[in-house]
Amino acid sequence: MRLLKAIITMSLALLAISSCTNNTTVSPGWYASGNGGIVAAGKPASAQAGIDILSQGGNAVDGAVAVIFCLAVSDYGSFCIGGEVPFIFYNSENGKVKVFNGMGGAPGDQDAIDWCYQNGIPDQGIRASTVPSAVSTCLTALEMNGTMTLEQIITPTLALLDTGSEPWYENLAKTFRKLIETEKNTEGTREQKIRKARDRFYKGDIADELNDYYIRSGGFLRKSDLEAHRTTVEEPVSFQYRDYSVYKCNTWTQGPVLLQSLRLLEKFDIESMGHLSADYIHVTTEAMKLAYADRDKYYGDPAFVDVPLQQLLSDEYTDVRWPLIDMNQSSEEIRPGNPFNLAAIDGPGLYWGGGHGTTNCVVADRWGNVVAATPSSNSEYGICESLGIAHNTRLSSLNTQEGHPNSLQPGKRPRITLTPTIVIRDGKPVMAISVAGGDWQDQVALQLFLDNVEFGLKPKEAISSPRFQTYQVEDSFNPSSDPVSRMLNIGVLGIYSTDPSLLDDLRDRGHIIEIVTEIARPVIVYMDQETGIAYAAGEPVYKHCAAINIPESVR
Repeated sequence: MRLLKAIITMSLALLAISSCTNNTTVSPGWYASGNGGIVAAGKPASAQAGIDILSQGGNAVDGAVAVIFCLAVSDYGSFCIGGEVPFIFYNSENGKVKVFNGMGGAPGDQDAIDWCYQNGIPDQGIRASTVPSAVSTCLTALEMNGTMTLEQIITPTLALLDTGSEPWYENLAKTFRKLIETEKNTEGTREQKIRKARDRFYKGDIADELNDYYIRSGGFLRKSDLEAHRTTVEEPVSFQYRDYSVYKCNTWTQGPVLLQSLRLLEKFDIESMGHLSADYIHVTTEAMKLAYADRDKYYGDPAFVDVPLQQLLSDEYTDVRWPLIDMNQSSEEIRPGNPFNLAAIDGPGLYWGGGHGTTNCVVADRWGNVVAATPSSNSEYGICESLGIAHNTRLSSLNTQEGHPNSLQPGKRPRITLTPTIVIRDGKPVMAISVAGGDWQDQVALQLFLDNVEFGLKPKEAISSPRFQTYQVEDSFNPSSDPVSRMLNIGVLGIYSTDPSLLDDLRDRGHIIEIVTEIARPVIVYMDQETGIAYAAGEPVYKHCAAINIPESVR
């Protein structure tokens, strides 16, 4: 019955979206291609919303914001409107990549922070929430780089909510209509109208109602936290691998860990090893172990801590780190380096023993603009029912280890796993990737990148290829003060493959093999700059993600 209800609900939602657009609805699958605009995102209803916006003349930012608002409904449980969304944008007009910092900070009240150090950081409910940032991120991106009104963008979401399939739909629809009301009643430019709508959420009567809810429910956030929140626009972190420039968010995400992995892997002839060979899987796994060890030791909110990122990505540091990779032996040591003194290992090396909500959004438009975003929120939300606003539980991505770069402080952003990727070649975008899957996100993004760059696979083939993951990383959702307890499983390598000779080879090198059937849920768009055709794909087996292109009849 639950499955039947879900199918009926999604069918009604798609029909509702179709009725309020230019009737561009096609059937989203797990892969697509075209040259008029393309979307790879979470559930089909949200992917369809993005395509409808592109079909109406919107650009990639317009389409992505429409997708993200819809995902708060269609992918509820993986994302909610009170969640967060790192957002990378390639602007075809100037050839620049910008990051909209989509993460909210911890509560500003020191008493709340002290409570967490005494009692532990909660992992569910409103006390686990950082400032809800997704609305600010979306409206800031729409204001600065979009072309359409908030009302146009949010219409597909209202169509979903007006189906009334869940009790909270009506109240969230009323909240969104308040934002539209503000936009309509504000004099000035499109940008000024959108900014005023944002202010109503973070400074006006909506913020007042949220503040009452926080107090009534024993939460730590206050209206002052909402008022202080800003979506900053930042320079991305990038690295040139061969002739590809890879762009990531800064260390308020785990994004640079992919760049550190690539720095190590460029020392090896990956292509000659062969796709999914034992050598390839081994060297990639060992490189990721080293990169993640640095992530766990050094990454944190750069507004609060001095992360040695330039040193971590430097030639000199890479030169002392890559010889640690033994092609014949898997390492079971946690080996962060020392980028300050250019030491390969910071200390002797230690043995540390020891399904969260996220969805996807990648949009490319006909003009060459590209957005990669990773909306998330974790689950077990605290919910302001009167507004229909569910909140993230991202506070648990900080920890209570005194002096650690990712330790809890008032207003500090947690170092999150959400990590969209944009890849540029010869000044033009060639790949955009978004992955749902916690600590595995950059492991999968790295493999999808190498699938294309080293082995020539397009999205459909890359997405459907076997993947692998190392568990030799800290659990980014464990806020313990003890780094030992934060570690997952030392030496364990999860892999799709059941090839006996391959698995025996990996075991001979010391890997503890775990056969898995799913590793994260990625979407990817590849843009062929010679033909102008974009190729998209999402996870095919479990159908968590949909890909869709603009039908030729409306291009």
